[in-house]
Amino acid sequence: MRQWLAYTVLVCGLTNCAKADTFVVLPFFNVSKSANLDWIGESLSESIHEALASGGLLALDREERAQVYRRLAIRPDALLTRASVIKIADSLGAAQVIFGQFDLKPPPAGQPASRGALEITVRLVDLKRALQGPEFGESGSLEDLAVLQRHLSWQTLQFVLPKTAPSEANFSSRHPVIRLDAMESYIRGLLASSVEEKHRLFTRAARLDQAFSQPCFQLGRLHFQKKEYKVAAEWLGKVSSSDVHFREASFLSGLCLYNAGDFAGAQNAFQTVAATVPLNEVYNNIGAAQSRQNLPEAIDSFKKAMEGDPSDPAYQFNVGYALWRRAGFDAAAERFRAALERDPQDAEAGAMLERCLKRSGPRPGDTK
Repeated sequence: MRQWLAYTVLVCGLTNCAKADTFVVLPFFNVSKSANLDWIGESLSESIHEALASGGLLALDREERAQVYRRLAIRPDALLTRASVIKIADSLGAAQVIFGQFDLKPPPAGQPASRGALEITVRLVDLKRALQGPEFGESGSLEDLAVLQRHLSWQTLQFVLPKTAPSEANFSSRHPVIRLDAMESYIRGLLASSVEEKHRLFTRAARLDQAFSQPCFQLGRLHFQKKEYKVAAEWLGKVSSSDVHFREASFLSGLCLYNAGDFAGAQNAFQTVAATVPLNEVYNNIGAAQSRQNLPEAIDSFKKAMEGDPSDPAYQFNVGYALWRRAGFDAAAERFRAALERDPQDAEAGAMLERCLKRSGPRPGDTK
């Protein structure tokens, strides 16, 4: 059996990639006198990016954006001209670009405990139609950053999805207010260059605010990359169902549980994803988990993956394998022939075809 996971393909499938426009949200420019506040610009960008993604829009992630910044030799904290903003968006192939700036002023009289007053401005540019979009803003104390950026994110959705954007009450219920110190630790974790520093900051953010599921997702990814599957699954299991990363977290959790030997748990995780994102890769992984449990339903799951993409030899092979395990030698042979037609160099499919022709089923000692 082959478990082809195609993780990067699935991530694309978790958003509505059929939408015509691609969005990019740049870090907001820090026009205050304190470089230590650069994280706020990234936080505003991240908040709006997640709002767009939750609305089903294709919003390019910060890793893609960072690559273009490096290629164009632009510092992430640079104050950009409109021409530079458009150049970055064009390099990313984005049809819409969202950017802005923030400033921190001394606290108003009578609020000596405040760390200052934020003034935030958001701008939208429609590159596809060569239109300058709306400009809007928000102001309030730094301590209320979570509330301010949540409202700005909702306003952005109202502009780009005027007919389908959720009400502000509905949007707010799915985006709880996060403690400022937890938010700062999380964003600094995203910006950190070393894995160790990312882990420290994400852990601190998760500890400071248990309702904050984004750092749990990032910690799960870090442990997954280190093949620490049990720990990764624990963190991924804490990602809220309202979090934009929930389906990706469920998929990753399925991979972790599968690799940790919890095939029933992996099956449940993949089925959670399939309920809203019925992709071939997900059905294939459901079949893999079911096959490890020796469940007859594995054949149907593998067939769904194969029917979605008959050109993939791995899907043909997996259906053949599931049929062979159930002594369906003739039907299995057809699938192994189909796999060989698509990949004539597949020695494994050739060996399985020979076993089918000899009507030789699984034997003690066979590799799984």
